[in-house]
Order: sequence, then structure tokens, then C-alpha cells
Amino acid sequence: MKRCGIIILFVLSSIVISFAQDSLNLVARLETSWNSVNSIAVSGNYAYVSTNSYGLRIVNVANPDSPVEMGYYYSGGNDVAVSGNYAYVASGDLHVVNVADPAHPVEVGHFSAPSYTRSVAVSGNFAYVADNSSNLWVLNVANPGNPVAMGHCSTISDGRSVAVSGYYAYVACEYCGLCVVDISNPGSPVVVGNYDTPGYAYGVAVLGSYAYVGDYDSGLCVVNVVDPANPFEEGHYDTPGSAYGVAVSGNYAYVADYYAGIRVINVADPANPIETGYYDTPGRAKDVVVSDSYAFIADWYDFRILDVANPGNPVNVTHYNGVHIFSVTVSGDYAYSAAYDKGLWVADVADPQSPMKVGYCDTPGYACAVAVSENHAYVADGYAGLRALNVANPENPVEVGYYDTPGYACAVTTSGDYAYVADGDSGLRVVDVTSPAIPIEVGYYESPGFANGIAVSGDFAYVGCGLEGLRVVNIANPANPVEVSYCIIPNWAAGVVVAGDYAYVAAQAAGVRVVSIVDPSQPVEVGYYDESYGWAYGLAVSNDYVYLADVNSLRVLDVADPSNPTLVGYFYDYYGGAYGVAVSGDYAYLANWHYFDVFDCYQEAPVSNFDHPQPPVTCSLLPAYPNPFNPITTLGYELPTTAHVNFSVYDLLGRQVAILKDNVEQAGTHQMTFDGSQLPSGIYFYQLQTGDFTETRKMLLIK
Repeated sequence: MKRCGIIILFVLSSIVISFAQDSLNLVARLETSWNSVNSIAVSGNYAYVSTNSYGLRIVNVANPDSPVEMGYYYSGGNDVAVSGNYAYVASGDLHVVNVADPAHPVEVGHFSAPSYTRSVAVSGNFAYVADNSSNLWVLNVANPGNPVAMGHCSTISDGRSVAVSGYYAYVACEYCGLCVVDISNPGSPVVVGNYDTPGYAYGVAVLGSYAYVGDYDSGLCVVNVVDPANPFEEGHYDTPGSAYGVAVSGNYAYVADYYAGIRVINVADPANPIETGYYDTPGRAKDVVVSDSYAFIADWYDFRILDVANPGNPVNVTHYNGVHIFSVTVSGDYAYSAAYDKGLWVADVADPQSPMKVGYCDTPGYACAVAVSENHAYVADGYAGLRALNVANPENPVEVGYYDTPGYACAVTTSGDYAYVADGDSGLRVVDVTSPAIPIEVGYYESPGFANGIAVSGDFAYVGCGLEGLRVVNIANPANPVEVSYCIIPNWAAGVVVAGDYAYVAAQAAGVRVVSIVDPSQPVEVGYYDESYGWAYGLAVSNDYVYLADVNSLRVLDVADPSNPTLVGYFYDYYGGAYGVAVSGDYAYLANWHYFDVFDCYQEAPVSNFDHPQPPVTCSLLPAYPNPFNPITTLGYELPTTAHVNFSVYDLLGRQVAILKDNVEQAGTHQMTFDGSQLPSGIYFYQLQTGDFTETRKMLLIK
């Protein structure tokens, strides 16, 4: 097990969101994951991570090996600075946030700049704010609750970064290099010097008599500022990427070099800077902060920590971007979510309209599903098999036992003393959990296809087996499961739920299939709903309603007549990834990849004159699932308009090993399975190219 711990109780912002085309009432949303990381500030044991779309995230880094997110403030943006108990966030306007209690950050002050704020630095009682109209504002923040503009000046070009040293502010001005501003009189700041760097100035740090400028495609520019009125270039190092943020510590400059990661430059001789080390981050390095022997990186997709005790050999310690919720189940006052690479994630839903994240336990694999029985949660953990966790105290779940199944544990359910695991290529595994500390496999069924969904009712297990449909297995003798029948399902049989005489199967592109199991030896499809705009993955059934998670939306189907499922409610979200859903009372809980969503479904609104939701607004490449995989995984992408698509897979040497698409595709969400059975184990890249858009992601094939 990688780690277990307690997350201090805090309330994440609960917000009501209503799109015109939606009929379900979203009453609360916890933003569980984040990316688009732009900037980082570090103060004491906390990192303050500013993101474009996911606000300001506050992360405890007292133990750099195991960062823990503590709190969240809804507004993030371009830059953040911290002074004392306050964080200053440049996000259009300047927001002043009290972070004395990192678990409960609260905005206490605000400054509305005439133009969009890009960067902020704080020194003493003053904040220095650069905007996109070429202004530097000086604000008195002696009273953080009431920032007051003292003065401002033009900086010739848009300010991308600000550093303060002594009586001068140094502004990285995108199109005119380094501007030096005399701030000795806060009411009347004056530009006194300028050095027009050869590139585009995006970042600046100052140490002693030198300003270090991240100059985009011209790399690191070292500017002598002994005479602030006459700055000049002392030295230069052309980094291989595009230099953004810069941090300086001792004799080293650390450059966030976008696609080229972090470059460590020895500047002991400023006239002759020399690269001594680097770490090629997987994202887009935009900002860097150095504290003690650690470098904290804003790497766009995540927040990353490097050990730089030896600057010549930076070592990755860990990375963090929140949790990705893949499935959810509710038991009592708690929702238990399978959080993929972060294990089990627990939220208190005693008040469904104000859910609170309260605990977690990181598992060693990739948590795909969870089932709860009494005081234990059982996690289907991918290649790490079945993990048993004691959740008697939901704020401190603890792993107590495990069984390493032979395949890839995709789904799990419990019945009596047994856990039933859909184990990918290894079929159905029956595990005795009478003693959760010592789970023991007592039987198995080698299914055809890829077992990735499971439901149990009475003496029968119903297994979603991908292309091999729904398999019905007699488990009256758990030691000897026997298939008694099957029903071929269009496309791919994934999630399965049984209610009464019917099995409901999430069939990805084929929507929801309703199968009569009145006679389990002769299952028969009697109805279906295939008007889903997305791909059907997860299901829940309550009374006469099926709740469907279909990647981009939550849909509620009336199945009072199973032969004719009817859409009665829906919520569409371009930016989520709806994979799992649970229902308790009047509320539906949606595992929405980036979010944990709660819907009040007391009155499912009838859908009249329903049109399909509009296509996605941008191109995007979806995460592979499962990842790692063996040998099949699901890949996909979103298109805002009809376009020619090239969708290919490459090996580590850049050789094309598969062409999945090379044709014109309609706008919408497109997904397909990729079979790596003819390829060796290793890292592969899948790439989407359409028009001017290109995006690449990584996946790992393990056999």
C-alpha cells in the first residue's frame, strides 16, 4: 500500500449549476481534480496552486513525498503570491484570501483593476499587480480586507511576471523585455529602465545585482541591474524549450521551460550560465518555486515536486492533481468513491447539498470500483486486485487485507460472505471475505471476453463481458461457478445492475439494454435506450428509474415499462467524465471524473421537445481506460465540428503501430477499443490530429 492517511475535514465549495438544456437539479459539486496549473507559491508547509478552471488549491507539503490537499478557493487564475496569512490571487481582478486556516480559505478583500490582472508580487504592506493593458498597479494592503490603489504606471507592454527587490519592481513585459520601476514612492511609480530582451519575457526573478528573465524561445537572459536605470545583458543560455517562470537559489537558476521541463542553470558566473541538470516533466512547465532542497513545479496537468539537493540531477519526488472519481457507492451518511490512482475517497453526505470530503486511503493500483458491506469497503484495484479496507471510521479508512487477483479487477460487488470481482481477462473471481484481513479465493469462472461489470442476485451472478455480452453464472456453490446462459449485447457490455426480473446493461455506444432474467437460463433482451449522446458506462436503479452515467451526462430513464425505457431527466456537462452513479433516497451521486456531483431527483422533470446537447466546444483527447491495460483499453476524443481525424498509436521510438482513424468524423464524443495483444509490453502514445489541433497521451501495456 502506498499510503493511508486522514484528510482534515473541510467543506469544498458547493455550487448550483444550471444549463439551459438541463432538467436535473445539480445541488452540489465538489471539484475533486484539477489541471491547467499556472502558478505556485510556497509558504511554510503549504503550496498554493493557482489553476485556470479549478481555483486556488491549498496543498500540505510538510511531507513532500505525500502531499495532501487541504482546502480550495473557487477563484484561481494566472498568478498567486502569499504573505503572512493571506494569498493574493491575480484572476481578472485581485482577490485577497485569508488562509490562516488552510482548510477553509475565505476571501476578505478585492481589487477591481480596469484591465485583466496577470501577475502579482507582495512586499511589506504593498501588492504590485501587472495587468494586460501594460499597467503596474501599487496597492496598499496594510488592511488586506480593503486593498487601496496608491498609484500606477505604464510598463510599455503587458506584464507577465513581477518581482520586487528593494525600491524597485522588475516586470517581465512580454513584448519589450525587462522593465525596471522605481517604487520608492508608492503613489507615483516610475519606469526608470528597460532592457529589450531578444525573445518574449514571461518570467522574472531577482537575486543580488541580477534579474533572471524567462525569455520564451530565447531561453534564460541574465540582466545586470546594478544600475537600475541602465540594465544590460550579462549572460544568456538558450534553453531547448520555451522559458516561462524562473526561480533562483544559491548559484542556480531553475527555468520552467514548457515542453522541455525544468532546466537547472549554473549562474555562479552570470556572464557564462551553463546547464548542469534537467528534469523533463510530462506536462508543460510554466512556473517554478524553490524552497529548501525542493523545486515545486506548475506543470499544467499537475503540481510536481522535485528533489534538487543535487542540482545536477533533479529527482521526481511526486506529483499531485487531486483525485479522479471513477465510481461511487453510498452507505449510510457516506459516499465511497473509487478514485483511480488515488484509491478510496470518502465524502460525508449526511447533508447531500453540502457534501464534505473527509477521508481517503491510497491503494497500490488503480481503483475502478468499490462495494461496501458493514464496516468494510472492498476496492477493485486494477492490477492490485481486491483490497479490503476498514471504514468503521470513515475519516481514517485503513487497508486490512487484500487478494491479488490474476487479472485486472474492474468491478466488485458483495453478497453474504463473498466478494465477486469482475477481473478482466481472468473472468469472475469469487473471494471469501468472512475475514476481511485474509480474503481467500474459493472459486472462479473463466469468462469469454473481458469481465468489467458484475451484479449478483440470488444464486446468480451477471457478468458484463465486453464483446461477449452478458453472461449468467450460477453461484449457488461459490466454489464452483457455472455459466448457465448468455445474452449477446450490441457493442460492449460494461456496467450491470439487476432489479427484480431485469438486468440493465450499460453497453457503451449502444446505450442501455434491458434483459429479462425471469428465467436466468434464457435471458432475453426486451428493451433498450440508445439515444445517449455519450457512452454508457455506469448504472444505478431505484424504483422504476435507471440512472445512467454516459461520459458526458447523467440521464434518468423511466423503466416502468422495461420494453420502452423513456428519458425523463438529464444533466449534460462537457467537461466532466461521468463513469459511475449511485442513488440514495431522493439524491443521485455522480462520479464525474473531475467532480463529485449531487443531484436532487425528487421530481424528474419531463423532457419535452428534447434536442441532443450541442457538441463539445473544443477538441480534446480523453484518458485511456483502463491504463495500464492488458491487452484492451478504451480510447476516445471529442470534436466540436465535423472534421478529418487522424488517430494513431505510436511506440516509445515514435514508430506508428496502429491507425485507429483516418477519415472524416462527425462532431461529438467518439470512443473505441484498442487491442494491444500483438504488441510487446511497454509505453505507448496515442495521438489525435485534426486541423491545427494535436494532442498526445501516454498509456502502459503490461502483459
